[in-house]
Amino acid sequence: MNILQTIIQRKKEEVALSKAKISVQELKDSDFFGREKFSLKESLKSKTGIIAEFKRQSPSKGIINNQVSPLEVATAYENFGASGISILTDKDFFGGSFDDILQIRNHINIPILRKDFMIDEYQFYEAKSLGADVVLLIAACLSPDQVMEFTELSHELGLEVLLEIHTKEELQHFNSKIDLVGINNRNLKDFKVDLQHSVQLKNQLPKDVLSVAESGIYSIEDFTYLKTKGFDGFLMGEYFMKNDNPAEKFKNFTNNIKV
Repeated sequence: MNILQTIIQRKKEEVALSKAKISVQELKDSDFFGREKFSLKESLKSKTGIIAEFKRQSPSKGIINNQVSPLEVATAYENFGASGISILTDKDFFGGSFDDILQIRNHINIPILRKDFMIDEYQFYEAKSLGADVVLLIAACLSPDQVMEFTELSHELGLEVLLEIHTKEELQHFNSKIDLVGINNRNLKDFKVDLQHSVQLKNQLPKDVLSVAESGIYSIEDFTYLKTKGFDGFLMGEYFMKNDNPAEKFKNFTNNIKV
């Protein structure tokens, strides 16, 4: 069993526990459920195009940074030009928490991506109740039919969808209702990074689809390369979070963007 399979197995157990504790109706009754979303599709067209991530740890890197607060970091990300904020909500493998979104929702005015392993309808109601604007669908975890089903549900709830792919085979998960396509530069099975592979996949998508380069962006040179290849957005977390002061690291990075 690889790490992705292990995560999904644990996620199924986690969702079952959540369903037993909080009903869908209770999620619908939450304060954030009825709010209008911020659009990531629109936000990527302005500012830096960076979806800056708050990320404490990962299975491949271990602890990245567990000393800073999500509110402090997310506020700085917005102030220095982030087009969106990505928040990991998986607890067991990424050290995330629902509270990480709840802490910042009323304090920033850009879209929040709930980044998690979405495998059950319940999680989409959960995302809406937390105040998320966008959800991540990982093709490696889902069938094309599930992607369509979850995309339609997301839109019913007023959420945008970022579909993540990594292989040529996963291109079949794309459908015309998807809002954005993320191409993971890092293989989820062996964690190797290949920017050129991502560019090749992007070139097989319809020209009008907004594309997001995900993971493995470690320098201005990486960013610039992907920008010149036509990517609209850039999901970056580890590069900033591994610094003692992620806000300062992000500010310095954006000040050096030339394209």
